[in-house]
Amino acid sequence: IINRIGAWYLSMAIHYPNGGLFTTKNSASKKSRANNTIYGKRGMSLEDEINESNKYYLSAGIAVIHKKPTPIQIVDVYYPKRSAAVIKKAYFKQASTTDYNGVYRGHYLDFEAKETKNKTSFPLSNFHAHQIKHMKACQDQAGICFTIVKFVTTDQVFLMPADILFDYWDAQATGRKSIPKAVIERDGFEIDYALQPRIPYLKYVDLLLEK
Repeated sequence: IINRIGAWYLSMAIHYPNGGLFTTKNSASKKSRANNTIYGKRGMSLEDEINESNKYYLSAGIAVIHKKPTPIQIVDVYYPKRSAAVIKKAYFKQASTTDYNGVYRGHYLDFEAKETKNKTSFPLSNFHAHQIKHMKACQDQAGICFTIVKFVTTDQVFLMPADILFDYWDAQATGRKSIPKAVIERDGFEIDYALQPRIPYLKYVDLLLEK
């Protein structure tokens, strides 16, 4: 079964929203280069670290939080026989919401995970307008929204409350195009790495709830 799934995946022609062709070879190569240059200390990306942390939270009965899959639009299907179908061409759709969501202590959580090589600020270009709109709608319904930001050069991770992001996003037309790191350090929470989970961000969500 695993071999069949692998063969199906490799046979697909999947395209990004801009029309560019996605291939497993190119993706693996880019991921390998990124790991070697940015994440060489641990060999894990921020997304990997959060995913592993969420597995721990789930297994320990602490929270139920998952990464949302990127939707795919199928445009070409081959039917070699009536009982089987092979997807020949598909496109990655632009995600309509954020990276992660779930439930913790009766609260709905919705958040993004972002990385930057910038040393002193976090570029707003890392976000899309539809993501901001989605988080604002969630927060209007008493959801807890935030971004986990990693400054890869200094290997620092922060939980940035959504209100910081909203303030700078709404003012970017007449203001700056990035959020100063000093603001994130002052008004957010720096997350200390741990063993289990690797990124214990829910401890800082507790602080956000208290605040």
